[in-house]
Amino acid sequence: DLFIRALGAINKSKDLQRDILAYITIPADHRGPTNVFRGKQKRSNYLTHKLNHFEHDSILNELKNQGIGNDMNDKVHVIFVPAYLNGNDGVINLNYYDFLIGHDLSVFPSYYEPWGYTPLESVAFKVPTLTTDKAGFGDWVSRNFKLKTPSVAVIGRDESDDNSAVHQIRDFINSFVNSKDHEAARKETVEVVQKALWKSFINHYYKSWELALQNSASRKTVLPKIEKIETRVVEAQIQPDRPEWKKIIVESPLTTSKHPLKEIAFNLWWSWNPEAVELFESINPDRWREVGYNPVRLLESLSLDEIEKLLSNKKFNDRVDKVYVKFQNYLKAADKKPDKQLAYFSMEYGLQASIQIYSGGLGILAGDYLKQASDSNKNLIAVGLLYRQGYFKQFINYKGEQIAEYKLQKFTQLPLAPVRDEHGEWVKVKIALPGRPVTAKAWKIDIGRIPLYLLDTDITENTPEDRTITYQLYGGNNEHRLKQEMILGLGGVRLINALGHCPDVFHLNEGHSAFSSLERLKNLMDREGLNFETAAEVVKASTLFTTHTPVPAGHDTFEEHLMRAYLPHFSEHFKISWDEFVGLGRFNPHNPNEKFSMSVLALKLAQEVNGVSKIHGKVSRDMFQPLYPGYYSDELHIGYVTNGVHYFTWTDKIWQELYKKTFGDDFIYHQPDTSYWEKIYDVADEIIWKNRLALKINLIKEIKRKQKNDLKLRHENPKVML
Repeated sequence: DLFIRALGAINKSKDLQRDILAYITIPADHRGPTNVFRGKQKRSNYLTHKLNHFEHDSILNELKNQGIGNDMNDKVHVIFVPAYLNGNDGVINLNYYDFLIGHDLSVFPSYYEPWGYTPLESVAFKVPTLTTDKAGFGDWVSRNFKLKTPSVAVIGRDESDDNSAVHQIRDFINSFVNSKDHEAARKETVEVVQKALWKSFINHYYKSWELALQNSASRKTVLPKIEKIETRVVEAQIQPDRPEWKKIIVESPLTTSKHPLKEIAFNLWWSWNPEAVELFESINPDRWREVGYNPVRLLESLSLDEIEKLLSNKKFNDRVDKVYVKFQNYLKAADKKPDKQLAYFSMEYGLQASIQIYSGGLGILAGDYLKQASDSNKNLIAVGLLYRQGYFKQFINYKGEQIAEYKLQKFTQLPLAPVRDEHGEWVKVKIALPGRPVTAKAWKIDIGRIPLYLLDTDITENTPEDRTITYQLYGGNNEHRLKQEMILGLGGVRLINALGHCPDVFHLNEGHSAFSSLERLKNLMDREGLNFETAAEVVKASTLFTTHTPVPAGHDTFEEHLMRAYLPHFSEHFKISWDEFVGLGRFNPHNPNEKFSMSVLALKLAQEVNGVSKIHGKVSRDMFQPLYPGYYSDELHIGYVTNGVHYFTWTDKIWQELYKKTFGDDFIYHQPDTSYWEKIYDVADEIIWKNRLALKINLIKEIKRKQKNDLKLRHENPKVML
């Protein structure tokens, strides 16, 4: 995409003295040559081969975005070859190397390559090339040569600044095209190739093998014998004729219009307001339960007849108007939010049962935190991940076995809205993974007055493997968890920057999002010109870290080899050694066998740290005391804030009405004030007992209903069910 963006910029410039014909040769899913290459008259603007699902192809879409149409007046023309160059593709009919030597220049702006053979292959055939300082070959050229011609160009790449790379590619291609030193550049490639011959590199391999053998001697084990397995050849036939599926979305008028019901349904304010809950329930009580108390899904399920019946019901419309006025008045108070802004990061959020991006207490606390922030009218934005399958649901099968079940969430049936920029484009962020970037698009859920932004990698721009990064909460192996936390931490900060927010404080709810501090640190060094030590102090001064558990499973740790593979450039960017960088996540920075701890990283880059109860604060001080040698645990700055719950979410309507009558209207704004709660002694015991019995009856009814349903699913004897 950087190469295409550079070509688009060149095509619009007036400095180009010669036309450019650019080939993009990336194998894709095609079904043979296009008509123009079969000798027929029908023209294909870019493609040499018919591409399946071309409307989703990122290359074609980017070419159109850049205005490259291969028109007669264009200075840049592009031919996209989505086939393997094996000499028998039906159009080029040359192998890759024979095809390569016909070019004047090759461009390979990779973000991460351990070595990168393609630019080396180019110079081996005397074709000047462009590579980056993040590829091993480019780094080697920069360190070992002082080239006089544009034989090998090495540009700088920063994963958070694609525009800089695009400008460098554009300027180099412009310079190369307008240059008269092409022959000199070709000759200079020989100098690079001579030093890259096997006879020059073999000694490095000998040395690596010798070190590997020495280190492996102490780890030698006797492997068990493996019995030989007989193999058979199985013939399989693939049918070339296959259907092309089209997605069609049919939406209910109520979910596409600006009707008040839709506005209320798409803001989770309804979930802690009894009048709004009762309003949706009144539409169809049985279906309300069937759809999992999800108003978006409920409205979508209504037929046109049911909608017309509702809209003609004056009593129902009066209720809608009453709830809507209350909702609008609630939102208007957002204009009085304080100027200071807080960014809240969490791996999970327990907002409402139908939004399955939570597993337990950590998520419930985060959800309640956002709801109370909304009620308190705080200037807060939240960041998390949107999980396609959520967290597993447990049920008991007919054998009495516990089963974990994952179900795909239908995002169209959730109160989600795409986050779009000023041009109407979906806001996306990119994170560099080994050998490729991964893209995450942003969604938003409104929790009252608070926006929650969620990142989602399940998009066609990513590889099938990378699309699964945000499939499951706490799913996959340790490497998968590392990728999730890179998306949350690094991607979350990039999203905040892309949206133009400038939070004053960052709150990390558990260590999963600790990489956000690394991204902020890097931004301060790049944009403010601070050194590592100063930038680290700025990050600390504006970071709060909440730790939740002493259980090891709650503190993610990663092997050093994973950190090297996925975060290899941070130490170079910070201008510190690799040992210093990886030491940021270790109790003992000098212990190479210690894993990288996200909680330790969060602590080292946070000024304020708290546990979630008084006793947990003490446990946390004892647990993290080794990070502060010379101090007793009681002297540490780790405090505590006792976990609370959101009053309106967890208090039944019957008690809310009693408290309002007894404590007064102002009570909800002074919930921690014990003087209000002491008024409960003025309430007669009979009233409290009556409320308690009423709620217990409802609880028993719900238990019976659920138990009966579970027994049905297990095919129990009807006598047992009755």
